[in-house]
Amino acid sequence: MEKKEKKKQEKKQKIKPDCETCQYYDFDDEYGDYICSQMLDEDEMVRVMEYGAADCPYYRFYDEYMMVRKQN
Repeated sequence: MEKKEKKKQEKKQKIKPDCETCQYYDFDDEYGDYICSQMLDEDEMVRVMEYGAADCPYYRFYDEYMMVRKQN
């Protein structure tokens, strides 16, 4: 039981959430830069700026190979 918990903790430590790994972090042609495509309100934006993407309510890890795994 302890080994499973230890592995989960190690896995969480390896993947550190940041905006660049979020599926909602997209390139905007108008701005010429990457932006968050979610409509964050002021409170959510402050929380993300202070504590990072780990505190973002919309953060979803972007896995570009997810579709390939579903197809196989």
